[in-house]
Amino acid sequence: MRRTPRLLREAALTLGVAAVVVLAVQAWMLRDATPHWREDGPLAWVLPDGSEGRGTLSDLRARLGATDTPVALYVWATWCPICDAMDDQVDALARTRPVLTVATRSGDAAAVRRHLATRGLRWVVVFDANGHLADRHGWRSVPMFSVLMPDGTLRHTTVGYTTGWGLRLRLWLAGH
Repeated sequence: MRRTPRLLREAALTLGVAAVVVLAVQAWMLRDATPHWREDGPLAWVLPDGSEGRGTLSDLRARLGATDTPVALYVWATWCPICDAMDDQVDALARTRPVLTVATRSGDAAAVRRHLATRGLRWVVVFDANGHLADRHGWRSVPMFSVLMPDGTLRHTTVGYTTGWGLRLRLWLAGH
């Protein structure tokens, strides 16, 4: 009987240490991340219907009908196995909420479109072939998830694998 409280204490300590390590890694990976969207020239994108466009973030939000609502922002890469593991969660979220994805360091628009077709994904994708958009925002790692507020503020930013519940919780916390 005395063994059970000791095991519970050890389990709690282990979980506490693990949580501190995860939070420390998150903070280090996001150390240069900007808390606001930084506009720097036109964006190029593809919509779920396959049509392409160019313009500002405001133009894209207008096309999505999400000018006054938080938008899920998901930064990913075609070469990222963790991003591949998140496909289903992001896809499920995109069926019910506005989701803007950024394909960073993944080649040109044709390469990204081929990847989307191969995986059966119908996402809104901003092309960031050379990683300039990611660099400008201090996003050092993929996958990266954030909530993009109507005023351009980025909230609840995380890197690494995130569950579908985690994605939805962040949107809910942002007031969506």
